[in-house]
Amino acid sequence: MQMTQAKYHLGQVLRHRKHPFRGVVFDVDARFSNTEDWYQKIPEDSRPRRDQPFYHLLAENDESYYVAYVSEQNLVPDDTGEPLDHPDVHDMFGDYSDGVYPLQVPLN
Repeated sequence: MQMTQAKYHLGQVLRHRKHPFRGVVFDVDARFSNTEDWYQKIPEDSRPRRDQPFYHLLAENDESYYVAYVSEQNLVPDDTGEPLDHPDVHDMFGDYSDGVYPLQVPLN
């Protein structure tokens, strides 16, 4: 099995290469780790390779907030310099700075 290394990191703000949304990375799978049903619902001509990192994002577009699961090949760094409005961002991260949200560790 070929080892993959993630290009992006937790807390980094990214945007989708083809679709109008952006989000912050909160988890990374080294390879595709979602369901076969989810994968098969992607049109065959745009289905990403499974052997690359996939990112879990707190995502937003002009209409809603949601969680997205996106292949590395479909993501690029967000260059707007703007923080996200996603309501769950501050549950996981500290204040936005220079395109990144620092992980926030809860104190018990």
